[in-house]
Amino acid sequence: MADGSLAGLSSLKGKVSDDEWKARVDLAALYRLVSLHGWDDMIYTHISARIPGPDHHFLINPYGLFFGEMTASSLVKIDLQGNVLQDTSYFVNAAGFTIHSAIHAAREDAHYVMHLHTDQGVAVSAQSEGLLPLSQHALIVLPRLAYHDYEGIALNLDERERLVHDLGDKTAMLLRNHGTLAVGETAADCWIGMFYLERACKQQVMALSCGRDKVLLAPQAAREEVQRQTSRGVGGALAWPACLRLLDRESPGYDA
Repeated sequence: MADGSLAGLSSLKGKVSDDEWKARVDLAALYRLVSLHGWDDMIYTHISARIPGPDHHFLINPYGLFFGEMTASSLVKIDLQGNVLQDTSYFVNAAGFTIHSAIHAAREDAHYVMHLHTDQGVAVSAQSEGLLPLSQHALIVLPRLAYHDYEGIALNLDERERLVHDLGDKTAMLLRNHGTLAVGETAADCWIGMFYLERACKQQVMALSCGRDKVLLAPQAAREEVQRQTSRGVGGALAWPACLRLLDRESPGYDA
């Protein structure tokens, strides 16, 4: 459909709480932004949003839809045991449940969780040195970055404990040989965290195209200065309204 909505899907606006609807709209916006940036992996990878409240219910993508098709009403509500909590014909990706349920259960501040398989993110995750201090983007990310070793497709629930342990209190992660992950208290925080991580990975792949011995690492004093300068964030809340305006122009219908 021209507005980006899914035919035959009735809107949930007014049928769920205001808090849930806002989470649905913001999460759908994240999916569309990933698609616009070319960071999606067909129907794979996943982004989730915890619904405010004591129950730790969260929203995740209906398995089988492209990210560019995602709407607020198409998202699936589940609990920490993976039970679907709404009337829907869709189901969810088991690997997505493993990763996202672990983080939502363990981190009260991780209201939004994004996991991607971009070419540049996977490339850096497979480099033994991980993310290097090669760019301003990397210097912003590095103090917030954790690592988790690859254990195979995330279908084993016992991996959740190790994933959470490795993430600790960080807001970004390189999943070794796998991809990238970012968490945020808001959709804006999650988005800007992933934006900087993905840009840093792309810049590293480009810089290393000339060989490891030819690149210039940022001086230690500069690394410490950037950490100090960005200790209170990098303006995700300021950028978010502009991101939504971009979607209104380029990918309307996400809020249906």
